[in-house]
Amino acid sequence: MLVLGIESSCDETAAAVVKGGREVLSGVVAVQDDLHRPYGGVVPEMASRRHLEVCAPVVGRALAEAGIGLDDLTGLAVTRGPGLMGSLLVGLNLAKGLSLVTGLPLVGVDHLEAHIFSGLLAARPGFPFVALVVSGGHTNLYLVRDLGRYELLGATRDDAAGEAFDKVAKLYGLGYPGGVAIERTAAGGDPARIDFPRPMLGDGSLNFSFAGLKTAVVNFKRADPGEVSVADVAASFQRAVVEVLVEKSRQALRRTGCRTLIVGGGVAANSSLRDGLALMAAEEGAGLFLTPKALCTDNAAMVAFVGTFRLMRGERLDLSEDAYSRPVRSGG
Repeated sequence: MLVLGIESSCDETAAAVVKGGREVLSGVVAVQDDLHRPYGGVVPEMASRRHLEVCAPVVGRALAEAGIGLDDLTGLAVTRGPGLMGSLLVGLNLAKGLSLVTGLPLVGVDHLEAHIFSGLLAARPGFPFVALVVSGGHTNLYLVRDLGRYELLGATRDDAAGEAFDKVAKLYGLGYPGGVAIERTAAGGDPARIDFPRPMLGDGSLNFSFAGLKTAVVNFKRADPGEVSVADVAASFQRAVVEVLVEKSRQALRRTGCRTLIVGGGVAANSSLRDGLALMAAEEGAGLFLTPKALCTDNAAMVAFVGTFRLMRGERLDLSEDAYSRPVRSGG
């Protein structure tokens, strides 16, 4: 099967062709970092307008890089949600148009489900497993029993981890995207210099909260007379986030009895997090599947991957169906 995936849930416009649910023949991503950098975060209206400008050319480039035309495709897959509604509609409507013109079958893919299974593009661990999706908009833990069969174990109650990275980076003028800027700055700092709080770590739940941690950094900056380096702040903040993510993942493995953890989402590219999860998995005797860094941020290969298996099961998107902005809390 040759499946074209289209992703436009936030500020990346992406298209990819995946063969047989495994081989990525092409992957094109148009980023908007320069557009949103002056604001320290994504401006929804600006994001959707940029998608309108580049979505069709990105699809064309993905087909060209794969060396195929629309007539060679088996099917189409597109992100339906969650995400920014204006952005989602650009990709969804383009995919619907292509389906109408070509007669190709189309399936909708949940953005979070795509991140869950992005770690499986290079491996095939058995079910069930625990999945951690950690990004700018989401910090969720799932019990995954099969494709489309997953239970939300825990989610952030306020800021996602990636959002907290962005806000702390903006506070200290480190640049955008914040996750990259924090990690780069933290490399020269002492992670034990400041004992920032680890929110909800001992509350007995698998939920997350990073707004209080962000506020703790704000309060520290206000009170600091300039004696602590920015690198130490970044390293200490990063350690606090990583410890929460790692320990909640450990608890999820223990409570579910699963022996496999899969991790995806933009924050999953953070080296400190990857190292911490690797150590934890070794301690727990669990298998760890980290999404390749190139596929951690929003991309269309993961959409085409999930879409392939949905198409094989005979699923089809009714062209009257719309995008959705909020996460679906669980699957069957």
